[in-house]
Amino acid sequence: MAKTSQIQINVKLNDDNHPIGIEWKSDDNPSGTGLQSAKAMMLSLFDKEYKDTFKIDLWTEELQVIEMDRFVYQALKSMGDTYFKATNNTKLANDIQRFAQYFGEETETIKKEG
Repeated sequence: MAKTSQIQINVKLNDDNHPIGIEWKSDDNPSGTGLQSAKAMMLSLFDKEYKDTFKIDLWTEELQVIEMDRFVYQALKSMGDTYFKATNNTKLANDIQRFAQYFGEETETIKKEG
């Protein structure tokens, strides 16, 4: 029998509809079942029927540029891993990882190699 798991995302908005708080929880979160705070989120859903991607990218006013750099670096690395797991395409997965490395070095999120 299939299991259903829920992910809940709450976004608190200011009067201009800009995010000032992001909280989330998941039934399967190993860290617990309570709401956890976040400063940014990227959600991408691939539509089954239309074969198009629906995206929601949000960040709070308190997110600093250095934090956004780290967030994007980690997301790029994760995308490379996900792409490889889904496709077994080593070449393109490695290309994504190389770009993530470049991005991390250029933003000084990580130290340059060599």
